[in-house]
Amino acid sequence: MRTLGATLGDVASGAVEIALRPNPAVSQQHGFVHAGAVSAIADSAAGYAALTLMPPGAGVLTAEFKINLLAPAAGERILARGRVVKSGRTLTLAQAEVFAESGGREKLVALLTATLMAVQGRDGIGD
Repeated sequence: MRTLGATLGDVASGAVEIALRPNPAVSQQHGFVHAGAVSAIADSAAGYAALTLMPPGAGVLTAEFKINLLAPAAGERILARGRVVKSGRTLTLAQAEVFAESGGREKLVALLTATLMAVQGRDGIGD
């Protein structure tokens, strides 16, 4: 997230927000935030939301995700809001909605659905 310039916002049980300020380093050829950066903050928001419901010491890994890009990501800030849909012992289903914020208004620009895996008892894996 540091590489993208993204920051962690609100964190609650089963919900996490990550913000990104658009800049040329994360923009594509037309000036919109690149789909890779949008996907990265959405995946991280969903993953950290899942992690909030996992046991202490567990690590979280994305098993799969699907993202729908609904509109160009352009604005003053890009916000990914992740939330858990169903938490299980090993697998968790989460979603992230990504919004472009301009002038105090938000526009939905992407929707991600992810399956995340709790990893326990493996050396070097823990969040």
